[in-house]
Amino acid sequence: MECQNYGLSRSIERENLNLNPLQRGGILPAAAREALYDFGDGYSVCDYCAGRLDEIAKPSINGFLEDLAKFINVDAVRTVHGAREGKFAVVHALCKPGDTMVVDGNAHYTTHLAAERNGVNMVEVPNTGAPEYEITPEKYKETLENAIDEKGEIKLALLTHVDGDYGNLTDAAKIGKICQDAGVPVVLNCAYSMGRLPIDAKAMNMDFVVGSGHKSMAASGPIGVLGMTAEWEELLLQRSSRHAKKEIEMLGCTSRGAPIATLMASLPYVMERVSKWDEEVQQARNFVEKMEEIDGVVQVGVKPTQHDLVRFETPAFHEIAQKHPRRGFFLYEELKKRKIVGIKRGQTEWFKCSVYGMTPDQKDYVAGAFHEIAETALD
Repeated sequence: MECQNYGLSRSIERENLNLNPLQRGGILPAAAREALYDFGDGYSVCDYCAGRLDEIAKPSINGFLEDLAKFINVDAVRTVHGAREGKFAVVHALCKPGDTMVVDGNAHYTTHLAAERNGVNMVEVPNTGAPEYEITPEKYKETLENAIDEKGEIKLALLTHVDGDYGNLTDAAKIGKICQDAGVPVVLNCAYSMGRLPIDAKAMNMDFVVGSGHKSMAASGPIGVLGMTAEWEELLLQRSSRHAKKEIEMLGCTSRGAPIATLMASLPYVMERVSKWDEEVQQARNFVEKMEEIDGVVQVGVKPTQHDLVRFETPAFHEIAQKHPRRGFFLYEELKKRKIVGIKRGQTEWFKCSVYGMTPDQKDYVAGAFHEIAETALD
C-alpha cells in the first residue's frame, strides 16, 4: 500500500518574514533545532526515568525545572502540554462542578473551555470597549466584589496577562493584590508574555502562572509551563494512591521528547532575550507609527502599545478589496509576492501581526511593503 506524504514540508521561516503573532515567539534558536533533531524520537528523554519526569537527571530535567522556577519566581514548576492544560489543572484542583470563578473579558477561549470542562461557572470582567478594550484593576475589583456578594464564595480568579486579540498588557501586580486581599487564589495566563518579557510571579501577587513554550518560549511544542507558590504544591502535585510516584493532576507525566528538549535548550536564549524586552516594545511602537502613516490604518488596543502583538483596523485595505479583481485575497497575495506571510487569506478589514524578533531592517521592510501596497493599489 502506498501512502501520500501529506504535504509535510515547510519553508515559511526560511523563505519569508512571518507576521503571525502565534509564531513569532516560538521560533527556535540553533541550540533548540539541534535538540529537536537529537530528541525527535518519542519518549526520547525517558531513557533514565525512574517514574518521575521531573526527577530525570540525564538529560537534567530536574536541574532545568529548578532554573525555570527561579526564572519566573515560583516555588514549584511543571511542564504541561500547553498553557491550556496548565489552566485546566488549576481549575480542576481548586474547583468543583457548580463553583464560580472570575475571568477577564479578554480571556483566551481555552480559559472558557477549562471552566466548562470542569463544570465551573464564570463571571466575566468586562473590558472598556473600543478603542482600548482594556481590563482595568478598578473594573476587576468591582466585578470580583460583586461576584462575592452574589455567590458567597469565589474559588478562583484568572487574569490574562497579555491578550491575543489586542496585545493589551494588564496590571497583573495590582489585580493580583486585589484578589489576594479578597482571599481568592489567582492564576495569570502568560501565554503571550512568559519568554518574551520578564515574569516575577511573586512580585505580581500570583498564586499560579501558566506559559506557552511554543508561543513565547522558543520551543517546538506543544508544551506549557505551570508554576505555583509553595502554598499550592501539596494540592496541585498530589500523588496517586495506587501509583506512589505519579502526580494526579499531571496524569503521571507530561511533556516528553522534543517539546521539553527544545524548551530546555532554549532557556538560556530566552533568559537573555527577555532582558531586551524594552527594546522590542519600542521597536513595536516604531512599527505602529509607520503603519499609521497609511491613511485608514489605525492601531486598536491600549496606546502606545506595550506588547509586540498589535491589532490594526484597516478600512483602507478593505476599501481597496471591494474594487480589486482578487477582492479580499489581494492583500495576502501582495504580501506573499514580497515574501511576507502571516496575514490570513481574505482578511482586509483588520488584522493582527507581530514583528517580534525581526531585525530593524526587516521591520522597516515590512512597514514599507504595506505602504507600497496601499500606494500601488490606489494608483
